[in-house]
Amino acid sequence: MTTLLLIRHGESLANVEGRFAGHLNVPLSETGHAQAAITAEYIKSHYAVDAVYASDLSRAFETGKAVADRFGLLTNPDSDLREIFAGDWEGAVYDDLPKHFPTSFHTWLTDIGNAVCDNGESVAHLQERVLNALRRIAAEHDGQTVIIATHATPIRSLQCFCEGKPLGEMKSVPWVSNASITVVECDQGALRLLEVGKDDHLGGQRTAFPKKI
Repeated sequence: MTTLLLIRHGESLANVEGRFAGHLNVPLSETGHAQAAITAEYIKSHYAVDAVYASDLSRAFETGKAVADRFGLLTNPDSDLREIFAGDWEGAVYDDLPKHFPTSFHTWLTDIGNAVCDNGESVAHLQERVLNALRRIAAEHDGQTVIIATHATPIRSLQCFCEGKPLGEMKSVPWVSNASITVVECDQGALRLLEVGKDDHLGGQRTAFPKKI
């Protein structure tokens, strides 16, 4: 059995600017760096970590590296842990999305599990690639504790799966906050959710998505 500690990246410049980042390589904001450091210290105080994996997008990789540095470990980049590929939505300001993509973005807001970004990825495909990545990593680290630095939609889709909900019910699963910790056990490919979106260690540094996303 492998324990996976999934961390949503710290606040990014895209979060600050209210943009849909997708696969854009956006760095952490000053607050995001502070959040990553706080979460890294919390993990260092509460867990023995054996390996660190991160989405290769800088906002997640920087978050994972903050933890890896505390343990003297390397940060393993993995593109399968990326946020959804948003196609035509990438870099768009949230307020512009309903104007330019009224039908597809309405589905994102009201039925996210069945959403498909225009000329981009579907949430269903994202969920499949993330689950496959987690199972692969867990199999390579059986009996160990592994950090997974990733993004909001991968964690939301994982929670939906672990709670036994079809994608049509993913809309009832809330977003986790920046630099929060979600704990999952993987036993021979079976994933069990232990804790979701733990962020009390962040105190006044907590940040989250606006309601319009």
